Amino acid sequence: MAPNITRRAALVGTAGAILLSGLARSFAAEPARLKIAIIMESRIDVGWSSTLIDALGKIKSEMASTLDLSWEYTDPLWNEDAENAIRLYAQSGEYDIIWGHGRYSDQIRKLNADFPDIMFVVAGSGNAPIGANQYWLYKRLHEPSYLLGMLAGRTTKSGVIGLVGTFAADDVNDQINAYLDGARSVRPDIRHRVSFIGSWSDNALAAEHANVQIASGADVVFMLTDNFKPCEEHRIMCFANISDQSKNAPTALASSAIINWEPDIRWIVEEWRKHKAGDPFSGNAEPKWFSMAQGGTDIAPYHEFDAKLPEAVKQEIASTRQKIISGALVIPVNTAEVK
Repeated sequence: MAPNITRRAALVGTAGAILLSGLARSFAAEPARLKIAIIMESRIDVGWSSTLIDALGKIKSEMASTLDLSWEYTDPLWNEDAENAIRLYAQSGEYDIIWGHGRYSDQIRKLNADFPDIMFVVAGSGNAPIGANQYWLYKRLHEPSYLLGMLAGRTTKSGVIGLVGTFAADDVNDQINAYLDGARSVRPDIRHRVSFIGSWSDNALAAEHANVQIASGADVVFMLTDNFKPCEEHRIMCFANISDQSKNAPTALASSAIINWEPDIRWIVEEWRKHKAGDPFSGNAEPKWFSMAQGGTDIAPYHEFDAKLPEAVKQEIASTRQKIISGALVIPVNTAEVK
C-alpha cells in the first residue's frame, strides 16, 4: 500500500528539503582557503612582527579542520616600496587579505578602490580611517602597563621610576600614563623620569637615555625599546613591552606588557568570511582593539624574578589583574604626553 501523504506533510517535507538544500549550498560555499600577504614595517625578530607570526601559527592550527590558512611576509618596507609591494600582491590575484603591519593607510588609500574584493588590514597608530575594505587594528597595552607600574611602585627603593619611550605616540603615551597610575596607586609619592628617543629601533640611543635616568635615581625602568643592557649593567629591575623578552636579559627583566594577535586574527577571518558569504566589506572607521579580558594583552610571567618578588606583591598584582579582567577595575585610556 502506498503511504498516505497529506498536503501538510508534503508542504513540510518540501520546506525541509529547501532548507536542507540551502544549508548544503551554504556549507559548500564556506571558503576553505585563505592566503594573506603581510607587509612588514619592522624586522621579523622585533616583537611587533614576531608576535603576529606566532599568533598566525596558532590560528592555523586552531582552524586546520575548516580553513587552509597560509601567509607570506616581506622585509621591512615603507613609502613607495610598500605601495609597490601592496599593488603587486593585489594584482597577482593570489591573496585574499593584504595585511599592512604598521602605518600603511596612505598606500592603501591609493589602491583599495581598485581591488574591491581584497580585504586590506592595517595595524597600529599613524593610520587613517578609510573604512570600506580597509580594517584597522590597534593595540592598547595600558592594562598590563598599569600592573607593571604597581610592581614598580612596590619594589622601588629610591622612589624614582623611569620610562624610555620611542615616540610620544598615542599608543606609547597610553602605556606610560597607565604605568604611572599603577605606581601611584600603591605609592602616591612616586617620582618619575620620562624620555623619548625619537626612533623605533635605535638601541644605542635607548641605552643613553636609560643611563641618564638611572644616574638621576631611577632604580626601576620601563623600557619601551629593545635594549636592556643598562638594566643588566646597573643591576636594576626593568620591564619590556610588546613581547615576553625575558630571555634577552633574564637577570634584569622582571616582566613585560605583552600583546596577543589571536583575537584580532579571529575577528579579521570572521569579517572576511562574511564578505565571502555575500556581505559587503564594512571596514571600521575607529581602530579596533582587544582588551586584556578579550585576550588581546597580558603581563608576561616573572621567570627568574618569581622567587625574588615578595609573595604579597605578586598576590596583589594577580588580584588586580582579575579585577581588570572582570571589569571591576577599569583602567582609563590616557594618551596625553607625559613630561
